[in-house]
Amino acid sequence: MELNKCNRCGAFFVSGGSVCPKCGPKDAMEMSTLRDYIQENGFTSLDSVSIDNLSIDTGITSKNLNRYLSTNEFSNFGKLNLN
Repeated sequence: MELNKCNRCGAFFVSGGSVCPKCGPKDAMEMSTLRDYIQENGFTSLDSVSIDNLSIDTGITSKNLNRYLSTNEFSNFGKLNLN
């Protein structure tokens, strides 16, 4: 068994994935929020959106936004404007 460190809370856990079982539902909820936000606003690219504004609009921390946007699901939206 492999010991992993949760990318969300920093706790150590034994199982697959990048987040611990306690944080998994929170991650899923925030990814759904991000997905809905992108769809509702008709974004095909996130080039015109700053990470700070995206964080304010969705309530998701910039740390977690960067983590979600680096996944395959959101890879077609490009990089965020860091200004």
